[in-house]
Amino acid sequence: MTKPLSGKIALVTGGSRGIGAAIVRRLAEEGASVAFTYAASADKAGALATEIAGKGVTAMAIAADSGDVAAVRAAVAQAVERFGRIDILVNNAGILIPGLVDDYDLTAFDRMVAVNVRAVFVATQAALPHMGEGGRIVTIGSVTADRSGIAGASVYSMTKGAVAALTRGLARDLGSRGITVNNVQPGPTETDINDVPGQREWIRPLMAIGRMGRDDEVANLVAWLAGPESGFVTGAALTIDGGWLA
Repeated sequence: MTKPLSGKIALVTGGSRGIGAAIVRRLAEEGASVAFTYAASADKAGALATEIAGKGVTAMAIAADSGDVAAVRAAVAQAVERFGRIDILVNNAGILIPGLVDDYDLTAFDRMVAVNVRAVFVATQAALPHMGEGGRIVTIGSVTADRSGIAGASVYSMTKGAVAALTRGLARDLGSRGITVNNVQPGPTETDINDVPGQREWIRPLMAIGRMGRDDEVANLVAWLAGPESGFVTGAALTIDGGWLA
C-alpha cells in the first residue's frame, strides 16, 4: 500500500530530540525522505538518522544553529543538494529562556527572537524557491501565544504569538501558489523543555484529561497537515493541549 507521503521530501528544523525527533520519525513512517537539523545533540542526531535508515527510509542530519541566519540557509541548501527539492518544511526549532521582565537580559531576548521567530522566516524564505504547488509549511508554536499561564514566560509567549501572526500572513502570501502554511500549538508536553523539578507534578492536575501530552501526539497532527487530506487547511493555529486552554 502506498504511504501518504511516499516520494515527498521533508526538512525539519531542530529534529534530533523531543517533538522534533517524533516529527522526523512520523514523517518517515508516512514515506517521506527527511532531512533534519540539530544544534548540539550530534550523537542523538546520528542515532536518529541511523534508526530511520534502518527502516529503509532516507534521512539526513545537518548541523545548524537556528539562531544563525547563514547556518539556516546552508541547511536548506544542503537538503536541496541531496534531495533536489523540499515538499514539506517543519519549523520546529525553538528555545525557552524564562525570566521576569525586571531584569531580563537583552542577549537572551535577542536569542529567543532569533531562534523562535527569525529562523522560521529565514527557513521559509530559503525553502520557497525549491517548493512547488502542494507544498506544506508547518511551524511549531505554543499555547503560550494565547495564554502565558505562568510568570516568567512573557518573552517566550511573545515569540510564539509572533509566529502565529506570521503564519496567517504567509498563508495569504502563498495560497495562490498552492502552498499551505499552518501553526501547531502544543500545550504542556512531556519533553526536555518541561523537565523542570516539580513542574510536571504541578501541571498534570490542571490538564482537562489529567495528563500532559506526548511528542508523538504532536507529530501525528504535523503529519496530517503535511499530507494530502489537509489541503483546505491554511493560516490556522491548531491547538493540541489536552484541554489546557479549556
